[in-house]
Amino acid sequence: MEAPHGGPAAETVPETAGTTAPEPAGAVPEAVEVTLAVTSPEQMQDLGRRLAQVLAPGDLVMLTGELGAGKTTLTRGLGEGLGVRGAVTSPTFVIARVHPSLTGGPALVHVDAYRLGGGLDEMEDLDLDVSLPESVVVVEWGDGKVEELADDRLRVLIDRAKGDTDDERREVTLVGIGARWAGLRADLA
Repeated sequence: MEAPHGGPAAETVPETAGTTAPEPAGAVPEAVEVTLAVTSPEQMQDLGRRLAQVLAPGDLVMLTGELGAGKTTLTRGLGEGLGVRGAVTSPTFVIARVHPSLTGGPALVHVDAYRLGGGLDEMEDLDLDVSLPESVVVVEWGDGKVEELADDRLRVLIDRAKGDTDDERREVTLVGIGARWAGLRADLA
């Protein structure tokens, strides 16, 4: 599951790698990138459980991937790893769900920003800035909408096999932005 694709498993890259809206030069914090191969929904959920072990209150996780890529499956694993209450399902129609911890750890706030067109202004009603310090906030479809919530954040890009296939293979790229994520590669070892 941890097999790297195309070279070293981690390297320092600017945040703009793989994004469509780069920040102005000089404003981009350094980032650490780790790419993993995932071949089944069970492995995606297991990756979520492993990631949960390195998450802490105040962490912002942004998930990017097409419909059916595995964003909610990964979040389900995060919920299991964090020991939260309630089944983690897609929050598409409710926009956000809060899953309190059963173990004294951080709550999981799971947001689906797909139907939200604007940036952070439109998301203010969700009070994510209030929830973030004591929770782990996971935002599906959050690129271009929630970056202002935290200087340090984890972007998770999920790419599925292209073409006419029902293949479950995914390439998951974790981009840890900011000092908080400097040890990302070691944390996942």
